[in-house]
Amino acid sequence: MTPLVPALLEWRHGVELKESMEAQSDEQELLERSREGDLDAFNGLVLIYQGAVYNLCLRMLGSPQAAEDATQETFLSAYRSIRRVRGVNVKAWFLRIASNACIDELRRRKRRPQVSLDAPTPDDDAGQRVLEVPDSEAGPERLALRGEVCEALQAELLRLPPDQRLAVILCDIEGLSYEEIAANMSSSIGTVKSRISRGRARMREALRAQPELFGDLVRHT
Repeated sequence: MTPLVPALLEWRHGVELKESMEAQSDEQELLERSREGDLDAFNGLVLIYQGAVYNLCLRMLGSPQAAEDATQETFLSAYRSIRRVRGVNVKAWFLRIASNACIDELRRRKRRPQVSLDAPTPDDDAGQRVLEVPDSEAGPERLALRGEVCEALQAELLRLPPDQRLAVILCDIEGLSYEEIAANMSSSIGTVKSRISRGRARMREALRAQPELFGDLVRHT
């Protein structure tokens, strides 16, 4: 099958893509044109949000290949349903579809347990992008340590129950509001807050158990 959007392949090469439009009206114009069947306009929306969608899938699934598959499925599903979409936050809408794709994949894994052969490692560029740790000193030792920290953070994130993991990602990484997360997860705002609180608590506990890697982070939590 011919790829729906050629630009979807660009994340394989670590290309950083824009995450927002210059103006909300431009985004809504792309959405309206997409609803009318304009594939170029839909590609424009993909270029804006494919990085956010892919990173959500990677954090949820822990496998670059699975994340690529879920990202492709997200945009295919979005394109099929675009004519019915009105008055939405486009980023939140894409992330909701991506979240559902990830939950479906996790359910399939539960039915058919398997060991991933392509999980990210410190030497994997896709894996290093999962959780970036800011560091103005880019010496070899610093970079190596940052790779270890990123890998360990992602490992702890993957140990969270899927509902807590998704809530933490949507809140602390993607920056969605409680209301948007509640809509994404089909849950009440109170349930969302509880999942975020429990997920953060488990992450803090895990960080404190590894002071050799997370000493600085723990002191600021």
